[in-house]
Amino acid sequence: MYIGEQTANFRVGFARYDNIMSASCVFCKIVTGEIPASKVYEDEVSIVFLDNGPLFPGHCLVSPKQHVETLADLPAALVQPIFANAQLIAKAVERGLNADGSFVAVNNRISQSVPHLHVHVVPRRKKDGLKGFFWPRRLYRDEQEKSSVLQALRSAVKELQAEIV
Repeated sequence: MYIGEQTANFRVGFARYDNIMSASCVFCKIVTGEIPASKVYEDEVSIVFLDNGPLFPGHCLVSPKQHVETLADLPAALVQPIFANAQLIAKAVERGLNADGSFVAVNNRISQSVPHLHVHVVPRRKKDGLKGFFWPRRLYRDEQEKSSVLQALRSAVKELQAEIV
């Protein structure tokens, strides 16, 4: 535990998790009620609130109550409930706002304005002005580069799976 952090406990199914809250984290302060937010939904493991700087009205952030910075830091047991809630919110923005669809995204470190994991759920409409991703795409130089990247990723997946066993 870091200096200035507090601990809260909560249950998910039969498992118990220690929820370490960062004293300096804006989202942790939203979870504890120290900072007000426009809450859309909340359960034992997550909180959903409107983004203060939305791409479009209804842009929601689905965040675990536990302080984790990136998707890689999220405990495996919390992946399902967090993403089930992201799915619920994606359906809700489409239904509740008569949106044609939704954009769901997670930033890890780069472009992550708050270093606390959050899933963006943005309502989308045809011809709303967003084109693909928010950055230019870059093609592979050649098939060799593509193959090299593919092999590196496959190798990393195997290593990570071996660590789990």
